[in-house]
Amino acid sequence: MNTGLILLVGGGLLLLSLIASKVGGRLGLPGLLLFLIIGMLAGSDGPGGIAFENYEVTQFVGIIALAFILFTGGLETNWRTTRPVLWSGISLATVGVVLTTGIVGAAAHSLFGLPWVVALLLGAIVAPTDASAVFSVLKERALGLKGNIRPMLEFESGINDPTAVVLVIGLTAMALHPEKSPLDLLVKFAEEMALGGVLGYGLGRLAVPLINRVRLPLEGLYSVLTVAIVAVIYGLTAAVHGSGLLAVYIAGVVLGNSDFVHKRSLRHFHEGLTYLLEVGMFLLLGLLVFPTQLPAVAAPSLLLAAVLVFVARPAAVYLSLLGVRMPLAHKTMVAWVGLRGAVPVVLATFPVIAGVPGAPLLLNVAFFLVLVSILVQGTSLPFVARWLGVGAPLDGPSVMPLEYTPTGAGKNDLIEITVPATSGFVGRRILNLGLPAEALIVLICREDEYIIPRGDTRLQAGDVLQILAARPFADTVQARMAAPRSELRSPVGPG
Repeated sequence: MNTGLILLVGGGLLLLSLIASKVGGRLGLPGLLLFLIIGMLAGSDGPGGIAFENYEVTQFVGIIALAFILFTGGLETNWRTTRPVLWSGISLATVGVVLTTGIVGAAAHSLFGLPWVVALLLGAIVAPTDASAVFSVLKERALGLKGNIRPMLEFESGINDPTAVVLVIGLTAMALHPEKSPLDLLVKFAEEMALGGVLGYGLGRLAVPLINRVRLPLEGLYSVLTVAIVAVIYGLTAAVHGSGLLAVYIAGVVLGNSDFVHKRSLRHFHEGLTYLLEVGMFLLLGLLVFPTQLPAVAAPSLLLAAVLVFVARPAAVYLSLLGVRMPLAHKTMVAWVGLRGAVPVVLATFPVIAGVPGAPLLLNVAFFLVLVSILVQGTSLPFVARWLGVGAPLDGPSVMPLEYTPTGAGKNDLIEITVPATSGFVGRRILNLGLPAEALIVLICREDEYIIPRGDTRLQAGDVLQILAARPFADTVQARMAAPRSELRSPVGPG
């Protein structure tokens, strides 16, 4: 196949996937499901007839895509909302993955007659929730969730993949070398997670001054710089046998909660890059699987999917969060959003490449479970949220046209604050608000109209203010903006 034909096919599939995603949103179908279907139709068993069975390429592309997806997830993680669910998320990502592995492994041993180590290997392959699936479906469905559900889900899906990778690699080694001890797997897990966490945090901290001080001649080069940073963090961590995936996620969290130049534009770049990688990965996985082989495993795989969705995931969630004060409805929603995506299929390539007996069966079963998870759980999330009473209004995306490039000193930033209906500032003129002189209101968005603020401009409930200020002064403005009239301490003057 020549270069022009490869670009034509690749570009055509990508364009078709984007259109399908738009149509799928209107039909209530997750875009990820449509990407998989398009890949399957384009494969050798479909009308496209593209022959693809390269597991090494799939694994390589999948790991790279997952690294950037996790980094983007870290960039978008708000530490203020994540900190309260830190230990809950860690418990779900470790204890929860192990429990899911054990329950699904026991069911797979019974349903498929697999040896125990291979059955547990299948359990580990499908145990982690998929970061790309969770991030994508929650955004696609514009689903707001009460309490700490959303930050817990996003944090769990961001850090549970490294646990599954270590389990899969360790169980693959045990399947090929039965003399290996489970203790070796536990030691390897502890070492990789510790190294990944330490290096991710340390290198993330170093990346902030690097971005601020490198002074590149073009703004577009900063996106190249962050791509290089992700590659170096993952590669260096993996080279010393740490968890590269955990490292890039933690580095993303560090960067996302720090001040650095071109932060907003870099977030936009990585968001687009993540979407491209998601589409490419799901198309590739669709090409890899042969639909004609799926009916042979359909019946036991359906039963295993039911065990995963209705038994293993809920049990793992309830037991992992046993000591956490959280309403039962919230825990149930966490259990239902246990979406599986491309990660299980990528993980299934490890035993296939290593030559584990029966590994192709694991790949087909994993793919079947991914289809069921996206189709059943992905499409039903809004209905389940309403049924459990955990749905909440979702803050709309920012529509403010102004952007601000910090100097890198971390002093000032352009921050958006919404005026609550209960605020004591509603109806008052800006000159009488008594705001700090270091905080400047530069633009007001009111019902899709942009207003240039003046001293006699009166604020209204729902106004979105863009304020140029250092973070401490912006926090002061936000606190005063949220206070009712009776709680305002300093005089703000007559209306």
